[in-house]
Amino acid sequence: MDEARRDDAYWAKPVGRLQADGSNVHGRRLNAASGGFGWLYQKTFRVRLVGASATPRDVIATWKERFGDFWAKGRKMFLPAGGIAPGEVGIISDGATVPVAPALQTGVYVIYADDESFSFMSPEGHPFAGPLTFSAYADEDGATVVQVQEFTRASDPLYELMMHTPVLGDRFQNEIWRSTLRNVARHFGVDAPVEQKIVVVDRRWQWRYAKNIWQNAAVRSTLTAPVRWLRPRA
Repeated sequence: MDEARRDDAYWAKPVGRLQADGSNVHGRRLNAASGGFGWLYQKTFRVRLVGASATPRDVIATWKERFGDFWAKGRKMFLPAGGIAPGEVGIISDGATVPVAPALQTGVYVIYADDESFSFMSPEGHPFAGPLTFSAYADEDGATVVQVQEFTRASDPLYELMMHTPVLGDRFQNEIWRSTLRNVARHFGVDAPVEQKIVVVDRRWQWRYAKNIWQNAAVRSTLTAPVRWLRPRA
């Protein structure tokens, strides 16, 4: 019973709509993979920190603290004072995915966080529907392995089209995590290749969720860009 109570502390409480001061986030519901439109993917990206003394807990503590710093140039994550903790909302500004468009404004909800892993769920309008899990563990050789896993599908037809566009599709999601893991590894003094395994779980399009396009954060970010540019800065 005590173990169950401790585990409960790592999970966020159920939430109907997100309360956050961020474009395309406030008032949005979370969107699991079952509520997305496109092909369903299970993806795993990992890098081994061979020769590094960092334990899995060391890695996760640093990753939580500097999550935004490990992203590729052009992507930013703004977190509240509580950082990556259950129930917190991170606001994302991504100007790297589609360079010709205004920065995509969206966010994530921290659904789980403990000493060796943490997980996000995306809101309506985010490019992908489904959970992302970031973890670290020791392999059989004693090396710390840093890992990103996702079980996601594109939220709507426009995002799905981008996913199937050569070059852009890979950059749209996969390169984010390869780059992130390379940056994490380099922080701990390791320059190692990132392994990846991508499996298409379901190739069906869920047409009943094509209407998700009305919440598309990229489109809404583009439409509201003039207002944000003209807004006085503090």
